[in-house]
Amino acid sequence: MSLPGPRAIFALLFAGCAFLISAAMYLEYVEGLEPCPLCLTQRIMVILVGVVALVAALHNPGASGRRAYGLLVSLFAAGGLYFAGRQLWLQSLPADQVPACGPGVSYMFEAFPFLDFLKVILTGDGNCAEVKWTFLGLSIPGWAAVGFVGLFALGLWQAFRKTR
Repeated sequence: MSLPGPRAIFALLFAGCAFLISAAMYLEYVEGLEPCPLCLTQRIMVILVGVVALVAALHNPGASGRRAYGLLVSLFAAGGLYFAGRQLWLQSLPADQVPACGPGVSYMFEAFPFLDFLKVILTGDGNCAEVKWTFLGLSIPGWAAVGFVGLFALGLWQAFRKTR
């Protein structure tokens, strides 16, 4: 049995990202869970991985292009894993050490200077420490971390696999 080709794996990566974003949209619009700043940052990373994977699947590059696309996928997945880890760390803090909650993201975008807005988006606030949903004992950033590990591993595999 032969392994799927690089184009199929990039298409699979794109499908995985589409699934993760669909799950995020379901939780937001059907279940009513408002995303925190770190959730939004993780979504951006998933979208970046998905766009790179889609372009790679459509482009069907040679070995050097496959390596570049695979490394970009892994880079963005590592960024997403960092932000998921940061949120998991915030969720693990004792209540007295959790940062103060800030206003909603849309308000911050309109009212705060850009650098202040960017700082909150990249580091999170007290809203990010709240566990609003779990499945099989993992919170949303826990599941995001699992997804990012898979995306990272597939990206690296694409970058360094041997094909004929």
